[in-house]
Amino acid sequence: MKANGFTLLEMLVALAVFGFLLVGLSQTVRFGLTAWHQDARLSDGKADLDAVDRSLRAIVENLASNGDEGQPSVDGLGDRLSGITRLRVPGSGLATIPVEAGLAVSGSRLVLRWRPYHHGIALGPAQAPAEAELIGGVAGVAIEYWRSPGVWVSRWQEPDLPMLIRFRIVFAGPNPRHWPDIVAAPLLSRP
Repeated sequence: MKANGFTLLEMLVALAVFGFLLVGLSQTVRFGLTAWHQDARLSDGKADLDAVDRSLRAIVENLASNGDEGQPSVDGLGDRLSGITRLRVPGSGLATIPVEAGLAVSGSRLVLRWRPYHHGIALGPAQAPAEAELIGGVAGVAIEYWRSPGVWVSRWQEPDLPMLIRFRIVFAGPNPRHWPDIVAAPLLSRP
C-alpha cells in the first residue's frame, strides 16, 4: 500500500528552495531601501546646494560700485566677501533693497550677514547685522576674483567691481559632498 504525503528528502529540498527565495527577496528589499535612502540624501543635499547657488549668484549679480571715491566696491579676501548689493530681505516684500552684505564661514556654516544700506553718515550707532545660514557642514570657502588680463586673484579691494567672482565650497566630514565652483558676474543685472 502506498502512503500519501511527502518524504523527508522532498521536505528538505522544498525548505532549502524556500530559504533561497527568502534570502534573495530580503537582499532585494535591502538594496531598494538603501537606494531610496541614498537618493533622498542626495536630493536633499542637491536642493540645499541649488539654493546656495541661487543666493550667491543673486548677491554677486547685484553688487554695486561704491560711490565714494577711492573706496573699494568689494572688500574681498580668499575666505570672505563684503559689499553693497540688492537683496530681498524679510520685511521688504518682493522688492529688493540695498544692503551691506558679508559672506563668510562661521563655525561649520556658510553665513550671510546683512543690514540695510543707507548712503550717508549715520547719526547713531550702526544697526547690528542680521545673520542667515546659507548651508551647514562647510569646512571652508575659497573666493577668487577675476582680474584683467585673465588672472584669478584671492584678494579684491579696488574701486571697480571684478569681472567675475568664483566660489569653491569645501564640505566637512569623512565623506564630504562635492559641488562645482560657482562663478557669477557682478555686472549681469546692470543695463
